[in-house]
Amino acid sequence: MDPGNQAQIDYWNGEVGQRWAENHRALDAVFTPFTRALFDAADLRPGARVLDIGCGAGETTLIAAERVGPSGHVTGADVSEPLLATARTRAAARAPGAAPVAWLRADAQTHAFDAPFDHALSRFGVMFFDDSARAFAQLHRALVGDGRLTFLCWRAMAENPWVALPWATVLPLVPDAAPPPSDAPGPFRFAARERLLPILEGAGFRDIVCAPTDRTMVVGETPEAAAGFVVTRGPVARMLRE
Repeated sequence: MDPGNQAQIDYWNGEVGQRWAENHRALDAVFTPFTRALFDAADLRPGARVLDIGCGAGETTLIAAERVGPSGHVTGADVSEPLLATARTRAAARAPGAAPVAWLRADAQTHAFDAPFDHALSRFGVMFFDDSARAFAQLHRALVGDGRLTFLCWRAMAENPWVALPWATVLPLVPDAAPPPSDAPGPFRFAARERLLPILEGAGFRDIVCAPTDRTMVVGETPEAAAGFVVTRGPVARMLRE
C-alpha cells in the first residue's frame, strides 16, 4: 500500500467500507444500468485476462469472469478488506463455468501485478487515487501491448441529480459544507475530460474515446428508500458524517 494514499485506504477500510459491504446488493441494483453500459463498451472476449480496478464487493469481477469463460482469468483488486471479504463470499457461491478469480488487496497505483492483462476495467473506481498520473501509468504497464482500459467515472455534480438534489436539500442544515474538491480523490475528479485525457495520454494510452453515458438511476422505489440511499452513500453521506 502506498502511504501517500493512506487517507483513502483508511476511509475504505473503516466504517464506510463496512457499510458498503453490508449494503452491496442495494448498490449493485442502483448501478445496474451503468454496469451494463460498462460491459457493452468493454466487449470482453473469451479467454481474456482481466483486471477489475476498485472491484468493491465483486459484482463486476464476477460478471467479467462469466464473460471471459473458463479459459480466461480475472483479478479483482481493491484497497478495502471489508468489501473484498464480501466479494470472496459471493464468489464461493457462484455457478461453475466462469473464469477463475483472484482477489487482491492492493493499491493499483503502486502494485506490481504479476502478469500482463488483456483488459482492465473499473466501475467508478479510478477516481480515488492519490496520484492519478502514477496510477494510470502503473495500469498501462499492467496491460499487454494491445491491451485495453474501460472505465466509468462520474460527470459533474450538476449533471448528477442523485447527488445535486439531496446536496441542495441538506446544505441549509450544514451551511459550512463545501462541494467535493474537483482536484482531489473523489467521485467527480474526472468530471472534466480536459483534466482526464492528458493524464491518460501521459500514461501511454492511445486511441482514447471519452463518451457521455446517460442512464436512469433509481436510488429507491419509495421516497424513504431513496432518502436512505443518498444519506448513507456518496458525497451527501460524507458531508453529514463530517
